Amino acid sequence: MMDPRTSAQDVMRCDLCETALVQMHCATCLVNLCKACVGEHFSADLSNPHRIVDVKDRNSTLLYPGCTSHEKERCEMYCNPCHIPVCSTCLASSQHLGHELLKVSDVLNMKIEMITKNKTELNETIIPTYQDIVSDVRNRMSQLEKKYGDLSAAITKHGEDWHREIDKLVQKLKSEVEEMKTTQLHTLQKHLDEVNKKISDINDEINSMDDALDSNDFSKVFSLMPNVDEYKNVPHKILSSLPKFNPGRIQEELGKLFGTLSSISVRSEEHGYSIKTTQKSPEAASSPVIKQLLDEPQTVTTIHTEYSHNLYDVACLSDEEIWTSGTGNMKLYRIKQGSLLKSITTKTGKIPEDIAVTNSGALVYTDFSDRTLNIVKNEEIQTVITLQGWRPHNVCSISSDDLLVTMDNDDKTQSKVVHYSGSTEKQTIQFDDQGKPLYSSDYKEKYISENRNLDICVADCGATAVVVVNQAGKLRFRYTGRTPAPKNKPFYPRGITTDSQSHILTADYYNDCVHIIDQDGQFLCYIDCGLSDTWGLCTDTNDNLFVAQCRNKQVKKIKYLQKN
Repeated sequence: MMDPRTSAQDVMRCDLCETALVQMHCATCLVNLCKACVGEHFSADLSNPHRIVDVKDRNSTLLYPGCTSHEKERCEMYCNPCHIPVCSTCLASSQHLGHELLKVSDVLNMKIEMITKNKTELNETIIPTYQDIVSDVRNRMSQLEKKYGDLSAAITKHGEDWHREIDKLVQKLKSEVEEMKTTQLHTLQKHLDEVNKKISDINDEINSMDDALDSNDFSKVFSLMPNVDEYKNVPHKILSSLPKFNPGRIQEELGKLFGTLSSISVRSEEHGYSIKTTQKSPEAASSPVIKQLLDEPQTVTTIHTEYSHNLYDVACLSDEEIWTSGTGNMKLYRIKQGSLLKSITTKTGKIPEDIAVTNSGALVYTDFSDRTLNIVKNEEIQTVITLQGWRPHNVCSISSDDLLVTMDNDDKTQSKVVHYSGSTEKQTIQFDDQGKPLYSSDYKEKYISENRNLDICVADCGATAVVVVNQAGKLRFRYTGRTPAPKNKPFYPRGITTDSQSHILTADYYNDCVHIIDQDGQFLCYIDCGLSDTWGLCTDTNDNLFVAQCRNKQVKKIKYLQKN
């Protein structure tokens, strides 16, 4: 028997009477109603604040989550330190007193934005990487087929010289070739199946995201935890060696020297594939090259800048040109000749707090004095953001070409990192999981950089620590220096940058050196090279390090990595 609610070409029927057409919708109870049954639905539960909307508006209504502590209460606020939605009754209690509260709708939007970004990363970087792996494996399988065919042809040609008495030996060796080929093709086919399974799993993740994004159910969206990081660990690359046919001389013993096949090997190469990322040069855009730290870093060149007082910051425009900043202006230098190409004065004439270069080649700078973030295009300065109640410190351009800015509030009680896309604030990073501040709040520099694994790295001068959080703003680790230091002075970080190996490099002002740590915060080595008053840092696409030396107003270009 057909369900009366779904019969008649699947028209929607009232959930109460099950006969009349749906005209209304209770956004509180998620029930479809006809107009005649609305009153009955209200009287069935007078304690619930029913919200009745036209059925065509049901999907545009935000489904606020129910409170886990107070039955029938809906939560329109979100407690950030506790990471839970809260209702008005919760707010009236002392449980969340003094906690940072956000609108559920705002948290939902941030969550949707994060899911959308993860979905974009899966679609635009991870899936193409896996598809490239499939293409690579299939191509190598095709090459194997051709080369094994050539190998069989060589054996056949050699066999013709030995006439009938060696036909059996020829067939034996060809059989061995086929077995070897079958073994290697089987291994690659298995690898191909695993990669295709990964792609299927990724598509399942994307479908789950689509379901959540298409839903207005907050609980469904909020409970979704995309497992993107799992797929960033791409499969190892399977490398195979081909056997060689070594023909023997006819004059020598037939069975031994007609020819033999070398053995084959199949091994897994961990860094054979990598996730695609946006790069600034053809070299950086190619597959990542494993590089080792040099035992003795080398100074490649020294650029003498023309600042009247101090030099603070350096940013690479390209592998040939660098921007620098000091007293009142910003100067562009050609690296090889050390020649000045142009000079730009800030709008206020004050020292820029920090400079950075976007992926598109635009210069950006922060002005602490007038609370602005500015961009320079065709030597014209445009103010992108003017802060209220906060003052900007340092800035960096990230892989998405968005900007990260560190800032303190006017009364020096709070500090945070803000992610901007244009002039739009996309994310704020301020507290850890216990609700404690991640960064010091004392108007001291907080240089910032994004690592290749998308961690956000801050050299917090006031906290004398490098603070590293993941893309979602969760604390990963704090690096507080290493003892003994080159000059046995306290760790005092200034500039910070990262390289193609996901190393984090930070300038130690008191010890006149640069610390290199890995992406998990483990100390690797110091760079000294006769440095003094180390301040701003940057790296180019070839992993050369540029160090701005404050008092002598010089920039040193240092080579510290070599290809393996």
